[in-house]
Amino acid sequence: MARQILLNAFNMNCVGHINHGLWTHPRDTSTQYKTLAYWTDLAKLLERGLFDGLFIADIVGTYDVYGQSLDVTLKESIQLPVNDPLLLVSAMAAVTRHLGFGLTANLTYEAPYLFARRLSTLDHLSNGRVGWNIVTGYLDSAARAMGLEQQPEHDRRYDQADEYLQVLYKLLEGSWADDAVVADRQRRVYAEPDRVRKVHHHGEFYKVEGYHLCEPSPQRTPVLFQAGSSARGLAFAGNHAECVFISGQDKAATRAQVDKVRAAAKTAGRDPQALKVFMGITVIVAATEQAAQAKHAEYLRHASAEAGVAHFAASTGIDFAAFDLDEPIGASNGNAIQSATRQLQDNAWTRRRLLQQHALGGRYVTLVGSPEQVAEQLIAWVDETGLDGFNLTRTVTPESFEDFIDLVVPQLQRRGRYKTAYADGTLREKLFASGQPHLPANHPGSAYRQTAPAPTGALHHA
Repeated sequence: MARQILLNAFNMNCVGHINHGLWTHPRDTSTQYKTLAYWTDLAKLLERGLFDGLFIADIVGTYDVYGQSLDVTLKESIQLPVNDPLLLVSAMAAVTRHLGFGLTANLTYEAPYLFARRLSTLDHLSNGRVGWNIVTGYLDSAARAMGLEQQPEHDRRYDQADEYLQVLYKLLEGSWADDAVVADRQRRVYAEPDRVRKVHHHGEFYKVEGYHLCEPSPQRTPVLFQAGSSARGLAFAGNHAECVFISGQDKAATRAQVDKVRAAAKTAGRDPQALKVFMGITVIVAATEQAAQAKHAEYLRHASAEAGVAHFAASTGIDFAAFDLDEPIGASNGNAIQSATRQLQDNAWTRRRLLQQHALGGRYVTLVGSPEQVAEQLIAWVDETGLDGFNLTRTVTPESFEDFIDLVVPQLQRRGRYKTAYADGTLREKLFASGQPHLPANHPGSAYRQTAPAPTGALHHA
């Protein structure tokens, strides 16, 4: 039986996310991002479309590389202003029953002890529908804003991330036993003291001594997302990630990247199929191909290619504004996103070519066509690359999601490639059909879970 496609809506708590400039479209509502109704309406819409989750990106810092200023960033609202993504979950969870929430948080600037509490709180309030997109940051502007001279070196950030995850596992998995909470009114015992352990962590980056502040949530550890594609990032994903987000431009390169992700899991001693791989994609669909092409042309008139290039400049650390239109742009060995800088390595890139690539304001693969055409193209991408699903970007909000739900979802369902109802359980159970809300036994985080009473009342991991 052919695999069903997994689907997240890809969004951000801001005006301009991936496809820049489209906030100027008369039907776009993204300037309402700072209202609860904007997000609760979106959550209800996505649940109607049986989306697996709403994947919310985030950034700490500002895009000040292009032109060495914030001029384009502020004029086009390139992920600025940007609000906190985690604060949205309670409201959206209250109006949905099944939709998952993939939340981006930068561990470089989050104390693990308090962040663990935030994750557990949201997992409780959503009844186990939370995932965490693990990022380490890449902007020097963020480092300076947080009191550092510059961000830590690329691979060093992943060293810190490995230890950060150890601390979280100890707190989320090991501090409270499954049977710690008894809520026994007659005995006046809410939690059994001998089933709650203090965490002692003394590492290179973190020193933590304390009890996790929350009782076990439905998933304990949220579903773990990650997006690094460098050698060090892949090693991290192989060890920790359950879902990996990649950016692909063609099927051959995407197939190679999917294979690398699964090989990293195998190297870490995990089942290569234990990782779900998602690719970012943009879809413009209408009742007919002709109408879809007309809609695409309409969107292009509102998009900002320059804003897209300014966003990409921050991803690479290269000021593209400093180059003439047809001057060759070479890759650099910077400290930003390595997958972004690799795209420039063929030395055939110019600012003109980048502007053409970002004509819709972003550089993701864009599918334009009738419902039947889009459905067949999505299926082909999955079948030919080994992908599990997609992070569907927004163009005109909420129109692009409405169009996909009303036009493409029925076509995928008719082909047996998309669910017709939600499965029961937590986000982890829905994604992996495992019947298990917690990290699986072959995941390194599960090794920190309490399985027997602690004779000393402490959990020690150096």
